Amino acid sequence: MLITRFSALGDVALTVPVIDDVCRAYPDTRFVMATRAWMAGIMVNPPANLTVVPVNLNTDYHGFLGILKLARHLRRDYDIDAMADLHSVLRTWLIGISMRLHGITVKRIDKGRREKRALVSGKSRQQLTLTHQRYRKVLDTLGFPTKPQFTSVFGNETPPCRIVPEKQPDQQWIALSPFSQHKGKIYPFDKMREVLDLLAARPHTHIFLMGGGNKEKNALAPWEQAYENVTSVAGIEHTFADELALLVHCDVMVSMDSANMHLASLVNLPVVSVWGATHPWCGFMGYGQDESHTVQLDMDCRPCSVFGERSCRHGDYRCLTGITPQMIVEKIEQALQTGSSQST
Repeated sequence: MLITRFSALGDVALTVPVIDDVCRAYPDTRFVMATRAWMAGIMVNPPANLTVVPVNLNTDYHGFLGILKLARHLRRDYDIDAMADLHSVLRTWLIGISMRLHGITVKRIDKGRREKRALVSGKSRQQLTLTHQRYRKVLDTLGFPTKPQFTSVFGNETPPCRIVPEKQPDQQWIALSPFSQHKGKIYPFDKMREVLDLLAARPHTHIFLMGGGNKEKNALAPWEQAYENVTSVAGIEHTFADELALLVHCDVMVSMDSANMHLASLVNLPVVSVWGATHPWCGFMGYGQDESHTVQLDMDCRPCSVFGERSCRHGDYRCLTGITPQMIVEKIEQALQTGSSQST
């Protein structure tokens, strides 16, 4: 079984619980996951019958002929019998066509594009099918039905975290991820600094600032320097496995509608998620996350886009600026209390 999903990071992360479930439910079937090389590391601790194929689409398999070369490589080297296209873009369509020409069954995800257009246009106001449910349906139609069983990429183990000092027994660790790809999903930086002020003042609390790349590293450095109990993970060289191991030891994450919400979901970490232009109704809520932990405003203009890339029609992103730092901190405290009561 070939499974394809090349981007984005959050969407690839959402495949992990589904792939883990199907691999463990069908141990006699070999599954092959093809994704971008830099995202392949997210498949931490994979099942024995899963092969992860890192693909470099910019060099090794660039352009139309490169995709056909990739399809031939996957078909021949892995003896593919069926394909689950969890991406449904031009690249995976071409791979699927090549597979079909060789008698291989191909099923593709239904992204619900029409439903999502109705949602952002205001014609519909209802919860759409969750993305991980759409993934699961593709595998169901290929004859591999599963029920959600996944809890963590580490199972019941608690891996050590090599990139930060050991957590003290009386500490609470909070991961704070203030970034996202589009402006419509980013809580104003000055307001997020107020959130950090309030969190840093909590006793026995350490905050880890999550991010990657030089831009985020430079933006978070002054925040780290301003507090003794704040560490910028963006300034520490680490792998996906390192980051996930750190999140295992955290008590809650604060995140935008972004990839970090989905990374936290891979280790069963509760997330207080902040939503602006987008909305959980679009189907991108983190796997297993509690929607009562979301922070969002009930506005007629939300959601105005599925991915947050559109400019605000009002010009002020009031869906985000209207959220107070206290609203976010209150949700964090609720999530911490819920987690504490469950652990006892």
